[in-house]
Amino acid sequence: MRSVGTQSELENFGYKQELKRSLSFGDLLIYGLIFMVPIAPFGIYGDVVTISHGMVALAYLIGMVGMIFTALSYARMSEAFPLAGSVYAYAGKGIHPFAGFMAGWAILLDYILVPALLYVVSAEALTGMVPVIPSWVWLLFFILINTVINYLGIEFTARTNKIILIFELIVLAIFIVVGIAAIAKGVNGAHFSFKPLYDPENFSLPLVMGAVSIAVLSFLGFDAISTLSEESSGDVKQVGRATVFSLLIVGILFMAQTWVAALIFPDYKNFDDIGTAFYQVASVAGGEWLSRLTAVATAIAWGIADALVAQAAISRVLYSIARDRKLPHFLAKVHPKYRTPYRSTLLVAIISVLVGTVFISKIGILTSFVNFGALTAFLFLHVSVFVYYIAKNKSKDYWNHLFLPLIGFIVIGYVWLNLAGQAKLLGLAWLVIGLIIAGILATKKKEVDLPL
Repeated sequence: MRSVGTQSELENFGYKQELKRSLSFGDLLIYGLIFMVPIAPFGIYGDVVTISHGMVALAYLIGMVGMIFTALSYARMSEAFPLAGSVYAYAGKGIHPFAGFMAGWAILLDYILVPALLYVVSAEALTGMVPVIPSWVWLLFFILINTVINYLGIEFTARTNKIILIFELIVLAIFIVVGIAAIAKGVNGAHFSFKPLYDPENFSLPLVMGAVSIAVLSFLGFDAISTLSEESSGDVKQVGRATVFSLLIVGILFMAQTWVAALIFPDYKNFDDIGTAFYQVASVAGGEWLSRLTAVATAIAWGIADALVAQAAISRVLYSIARDRKLPHFLAKVHPKYRTPYRSTLLVAIISVLVGTVFISKIGILTSFVNFGALTAFLFLHVSVFVYYIAKNKSKDYWNHLFLPLIGFIVIGYVWLNLAGQAKLLGLAWLVIGLIIAGILATKKKEVDLPL
């Protein structure tokens, strides 16, 4: 069993080092934090706290623990295959090219639509604050900014990430400080309690797990770090470390902010609007200025920061699949100066404009597609760890290569089964399309190798 290095040994897989290796551990860590959005609960707080009957911090704790197992599987496979294709490369090299194609096709549903989803959410949020500007104007504004930044290079993207992350953390710190002060003063009847973490009067596992199935979606994005494997300047373990650490950090932040919010507004049944529940909490804690600040921060975090890294991630996946000639090869073209997959980046921008325009008021449908793609790809990932290490290479490290991936598979499988019926129906239709494309590629001898 062999892990490859980071630069010249990439040639062992038949690829040339085309992308620029310039990202440190800190850059990768920030990338993961940005993608998951440290203030992600701002946007879905109302749903999670209502379904969990106030135990919102517990929902995020369980979600973090569950995602840790998937992060560990990403770490194992990124060490063995430090390639830009993420789960496409891991399943393809670890299991079989056909499995890799289907895993890549599933993650495409997540990655290629999530930028559009983020743009739509941000556009509608700002339209609510500035009604005179149509949503489609904000949509085009965000897409233009992110496309230019990603076109100019991953280093520019990394620098932008740092600035926006600092802004998010400042807003989060302000909310937590003001929130704690409000709790100390007993604003709205607030007082310290462990109920957001565990309320024996309302606790039931099915109830909490229902909330987890929503809360866990805030963590989706940590996996995108693996798409930068060919741009990492460190050893083969650097991507895995960044993946796990970013997940732990953001999980703690999620728990802290939701715990404070739940204490400030314990009556989770009486929000004016579940969709804007967090901003109502912020208004109670600090006034209208804090409500507006958290709303603007959400729009910037989703529309620029998160969408920026989402667009970078999907362009790398498209680049990787096209490099293997399983998508049009022109998508594998790297910019001669900036050394970025610029054609894939531009394609994602075009798709985001089209999808965002069509679904500008249909966020629920877009979200269903995204969730199905991510979770299906995670299932492929856990299987790839077992097949590659245990079945193929006879590893005796059963803890890392069997037990942990198995737990991850069970957790993700549970969440997958609890997805909405519409999500599964639309997602399965997407997979059928992938099977048809795989069949066409196999007949043209594009090395998908259908296991018939």
